Amino acid sequence: MALHMIKLCVGCDTVEELIDWRRAHAGASDPWVLRTRQTPKRASEMLDGGSVYRVFKGAILCRQRILGIATVGEGVNARCELTLDPEIVRVAPAPRRAFQGWRYLEAKDAPGDLALDGFGEAPPELARQLREIGAW
Repeated sequence: MALHMIKLCVGCDTVEELIDWRRAHAGASDPWVLRTRQTPKRASEMLDGGSVYRVFKGAILCRQRILGIATVGEGVNARCELTLDPEIVRVAPAPRRAFQGWRYLEAKDAPGDLALDGFGEAPPELARQLREIGAW
């Protein structure tokens, strides 16, 4: 069973803002790299189908599959780079308190993927609010 990572998305309030930020700051062929200070000790488990789940304003809203994990630099300058799948998968909103850095997320605790086919043309923010209250 895959092990996941959960990380706050700071500076973006919605998944759409994250996508727009990516378009503005990277080329179309550039890999999506997420940098963190600490390399996960359980990296091999995360490479076996794990994803990074992102928290926006107190709720997990999306995930990206982890394609690679590498430590760059040495000593106090060492950092971790996670190469992510460019496809963003929306998940059922799940509340999450703020935390620093990142945390492991067991597969049994990860929110399920959303099938967006059933949401039609509803604005994403409205769809999120309706899902949160259980109306959709």
